[in-house]
Amino acid sequence: MLQILCTPGPPLMMRLHKGAHLSTLFERRIDMLPKPLTEDICSLRADVERLAFSVIWEMTPEAEIISTRYTKSVIKSCAALSYVEAQARMDDSRLMDPLTADLRNMNALAKVMRQRRIDRGALTLASAEVKFQIDTETHDPLDIGMYQIREANQMVEEFMLAANVSVAAKILEHFPLCSLLRRHPSPTKEMLEPLLRTAAAVGLNLDVSTSKALANSLDCAVGDDPYFNKLIRILATRCMTQAVYFCSGDLTPPEFCHYGLATPLYTHFTSPIRRYADVVVHRLLAASLGIYKLPGIFQDRAQLTSISDNLNYRHRNAQMASRSSVELHTLIYFRKRFGIEGPVYLTGSGDKGSGEWLVDEQQQQVKKIDGSISYGVLQTVRIHMEFVEPQPNRPKLQLTLI
Repeated sequence: MLQILCTPGPPLMMRLHKGAHLSTLFERRIDMLPKPLTEDICSLRADVERLAFSVIWEMTPEAEIISTRYTKSVIKSCAALSYVEAQARMDDSRLMDPLTADLRNMNALAKVMRQRRIDRGALTLASAEVKFQIDTETHDPLDIGMYQIREANQMVEEFMLAANVSVAAKILEHFPLCSLLRRHPSPTKEMLEPLLRTAAAVGLNLDVSTSKALANSLDCAVGDDPYFNKLIRILATRCMTQAVYFCSGDLTPPEFCHYGLATPLYTHFTSPIRRYADVVVHRLLAASLGIYKLPGIFQDRAQLTSISDNLNYRHRNAQMASRSSVELHTLIYFRKRFGIEGPVYLTGSGDKGSGEWLVDEQQQQVKKIDGSISYGVLQTVRIHMEFVEPQPNRPKLQLTLI
């Protein structure tokens, strides 16, 4: 028996602003809930009983779900592990204790579930996620690196995705016109055109007819540089539509699908501490089980649609705040060292900046009209990076071709 656990919304959650959402900044978080709830009452702790809302599955060794049960529960966790600690346990062949054995069993099931999802056409995309080591006194970044995704991360993600899918089906069954779901519209041909042009310029033929075809094409997009495949996946990510919350009564079932996850139904249930959407879904699930009466607000479709729109607005703001935080800390770090990402201007002073340039959209190249210099997409170049302040209190990184 496997159990996916989520802490329920206590009474205080019922009074939250309907657009609340956690924003994650470096060295700082803006939580949706007060700290006593976020860091204690609503968080699972080792050897401490906690109230939860659980999805309980009975599964075969092949990760096929035999039965599903939804219930309020009491959880007493036997351990609290970070992803690094959980991964270390699974990798240490000397450890044979029950906790490590359970982790390995769950990881084996998660791998089957993940592969099945990929076989359906789920996309494995990428983003330029970085992490900083922060000075405890000055709060300035001391070091920067790529965020590493381990099997332990993927294991937890897989069961969370499955719980969200299960809950989406349950609430939609009981409330077909007033369920809060999450969809990821398929990208249009026009949106994918920049990706196709870039791929063609480096000799890749991407099939974007379906999510499955695109996933297979991305798997085959390899080059001499080990970072090449991630670059292609980052480009693909930037061509995608945004996933959004919506009221089920506003759309038809074919429009419910989540393109990136290759699932016909999806919602957010597993993080009620971080997202208000999950609190709404908890209320819907509780009402579908007869635990609580469905609040009247859910019977007003226009109001639920307004909540969905506000959730999307708040979610975008949280994403933008997080990205701006990355940019700020990157700038602080690299003003004394070197840079990561930014525009490189072809026009300006020096031999390389003089003369006229021609943009070849077909070949994805820029070249001097006299043919003396040309640059292609994804080509490795040498650049000079400098911290400048063209306007007071408006610092930026300036990148110049060498």
